[in-house]
Amino acid sequence: MSKTKYHFNPETLSYEKVKYSFWGRLKQISLHLLASSLLGILLFVVFALSMESPHQRNLRKENSRILAQYKLLDRQFEQAQGVLSDLQQRDDNLYRVIFQAEPIPLAVREGSYDAANRYDYIKDFTSSDIVLNTTRRADEINRQIYIQSKSFDEIVRLAKNKEQMLECIPAIQPILNKNLKHMASGYGMRIDPIYRVPRFHAGMDFTAPTGTKIFATGNGTVTYAAWKQGYGNCVIINHGFQYETLYAHMSEIQVHTGQKVKRGETIGLVGNTGKSTGPHLHYEVHYKGAPVNPSNFYFRDLSPEDYDKMLQITNNSAQVFD
Repeated sequence: MSKTKYHFNPETLSYEKVKYSFWGRLKQISLHLLASSLLGILLFVVFALSMESPHQRNLRKENSRILAQYKLLDRQFEQAQGVLSDLQQRDDNLYRVIFQAEPIPLAVREGSYDAANRYDYIKDFTSSDIVLNTTRRADEINRQIYIQSKSFDEIVRLAKNKEQMLECIPAIQPILNKNLKHMASGYGMRIDPIYRVPRFHAGMDFTAPTGTKIFATGNGTVTYAAWKQGYGNCVIINHGFQYETLYAHMSEIQVHTGQKVKRGETIGLVGNTGKSTGPHLHYEVHYKGAPVNPSNFYFRDLSPEDYDKMLQITNNSAQVFD
């Protein structure tokens, strides 16, 4: 039986029985049915959202497995990059130094693969950021491995030519000078003997009596053997491997252009020709077309003690002879 309901009447100060019309009862019943239906739908939606279908469960597990594989691959890339970086450091700072090859520029080693539209196909992938980052890193490492392999190919080629290179590059003093008594002025800023102003001296001066023998400091081919403005009688030898040597102020030239010479072979005699203030030999070493300090190229002549002594003599700021 339905319960009788009462309401308080403030006018009569008494409780009166509530009377419902047919439409009132119908409205009340409809509201109850609607509320029950909404609650049922809400509970169904919550249940549906909180419960996975077998297919959804499998997809979630597969996605987790793939993400774990990408993370593992990323760690492997980190390890590979560390090994590759170590190889690059050794290559630039050891192998290429030994064989006098220029280091590979960083821009070449780490060149980017970000060409236009190269990775557009990845944008539609699930977890596209992870896939894109992994693909890009794989491309970069592959590129660095390729560059490094080409560098090692070059090192192998240089190693095969090392014996020939050691015979060709300058390695002795150009005159007999075991006790260093003929050292005069070295490479760097010096006082010009004519104009009495500082200027760059691109070689080393060796004082010696006129007629003292001058030797080729490495195997090579004579590319110049004649008078040269400022240098007087001058000989230039191309040693290959981008090295050249120049011998100036000779009293006599004893080789000719195109002649092959060996290290230690006499190529001329000390003199006082050209822009010179006394008998001496002006000697230069050029690498890749630019003068370098000749004192670095006497390793077959000087002991460590003699080398230090030579540096003390030639590093002074005295005037030069030419």
